[in-house]
Amino acid sequence: MASSAMINSSMATSPAVVVPQRALEDPLAHLPCSTIVEYKKGQVIYNQDQPSTSIYLVIDGKVKVCRLADDGRQVVVDIYQPDEFFGESAFVGLAQRTEIAVALENTKVMTWTTNEIEEITMKRPKLAIALLQLLVQRSMDFGYRIESFSVDNIARRLARTLIRFSERLGSKNDDGSIQMIPFTHELLSQYVGTSREIVTHYMNQFRRQGYLRYSRKGIMLYRDALREWLKQPA
Repeated sequence: MASSAMINSSMATSPAVVVPQRALEDPLAHLPCSTIVEYKKGQVIYNQDQPSTSIYLVIDGKVKVCRLADDGRQVVVDIYQPDEFFGESAFVGLAQRTEIAVALENTKVMTWTTNEIEEITMKRPKLAIALLQLLVQRSMDFGYRIESFSVDNIARRLARTLIRFSERLGSKNDDGSIQMIPFTHELLSQYVGTSREIVTHYMNQFRRQGYLRYSRKGIMLYRDALREWLKQPA
């Protein structure tokens, strides 16, 4: 139990280790403009029946990427916003893939096929470096998430999820709170790894404790207060 508490404390207080920004190559600096495709809110971009053969760049809107668990449940990998890439699973080349990408709102994406990417990297090797750095950073993020699954209860996993989404997808208000889009409890449950009903229970608890407010218009998160709560022993 002591070791779990130490890990919890470390995860709450220590910032994630990231590759120094000056060392990162920007994939966009090495990619030519390509085809732009538009998707309506809720439209499937690719799924297990029509797997991705391209890498995608979000131009406008937001995209949810999921994997299907063995029991058929969707597990949210991440949510991607403008200037972020997704669809890198196309490079794996597996015969069966269980990844699904869905437009969370009206969305525009730019696409490059894997063959196009391979041809471009032959001429511009720094593109390969940029994409590898992107994959390494995401692998590190997934590692922290797996660690949380190992040591955190559901309430703490939900708190970390809200903080992460606020950092990536939120905007700061004058009072220091963070404004986010109205994530559904179903989506949050798919990311946290539990049921919608349990997420609703803890969201209501966080609201009563003053860590957030939410409605159909969005979520207002008091991130600093929630971080302080995470520092407390589980």
